[in-house]
Amino acid sequence: MLRHRLALCKTMVPVLGGLLAFCASLTHAHAGAPADPLNSVMWEELSQHYFGSSPVVFDSKVRVTVPSLVENQAQVPVTADARELGVVKKLIVFADLNPIVHVLTLSPRKAKPYISFRMKVEQGTPVRAAALTEDGVWHVGGVFLDAAGGGCSAPAMARQMADWSETVGQTQAKLWRELDGSARVRLRMRHPMDTGLATDNTPAYYVETLQVRAEGGDALAELELREPVSEDPTLTLMLRLPQSATAVDVEGRDNNGGIYRATVPAPWRQSQVLDRL
Repeated sequence: MLRHRLALCKTMVPVLGGLLAFCASLTHAHAGAPADPLNSVMWEELSQHYFGSSPVVFDSKVRVTVPSLVENQAQVPVTADARELGVVKKLIVFADLNPIVHVLTLSPRKAKPYISFRMKVEQGTPVRAAALTEDGVWHVGGVFLDAAGGGCSAPAMARQMADWSETVGQTQAKLWRELDGSARVRLRMRHPMDTGLATDNTPAYYVETLQVRAEGGDALAELELREPVSEDPTLTLMLRLPQSATAVDVEGRDNNGGIYRATVPAPWRQSQVLDRL
């Protein structure tokens, strides 16, 4: 009987060790997620999804700006600004209660961690920006967006035009030089940005990546866009553009394999530097 008990104990030791290790891993996985100041029911799940075991802090230096009154749920202006943090490797924007949570990700290679754009919302939701700094810490800021529903499930306005497909990919853009040596670029690309959730059963069709490069091919910024970005994406970025550069190249790809290219002139006229002379 004693031998049997000893054998049973030897068998249980690795099992208990494995359970303890598993519990420890769960504790470690959730240790980086602090209590949510916006009290979202999705926060714990989303923090695990986006940040895993990485440390997370809520930080007022990451600012998310949305309108106090939303007039069009399919075109909600949003600004995510993490410039006060200094060097940022990645900036993620997501909306907790949207049917498609992930909105976009900015990798600011030679750009400031800043982006202004428009998005669709299906209901009132926390809208957050999470900035990854060089020390591996995620800094999170966010606000609650009070809005009525329907933005994500509304069909694209372009679908009402018989010739809408002939203008897909057409791009308008303008660039301004700033006093600190950076360049602010604003671009608008024609695209329906279908979510796949509209009642007309139109499948998802959206621009999924944008590459912004200086002359000579140096990467300035990379963007991963998702379905919640509004129709005809309108984006504002702040680039660290060499003074000698005379243009910025933009290349986009949609989820159907369509490739779109545009060149944005970078003249010194309209710059703040010249305005001060």
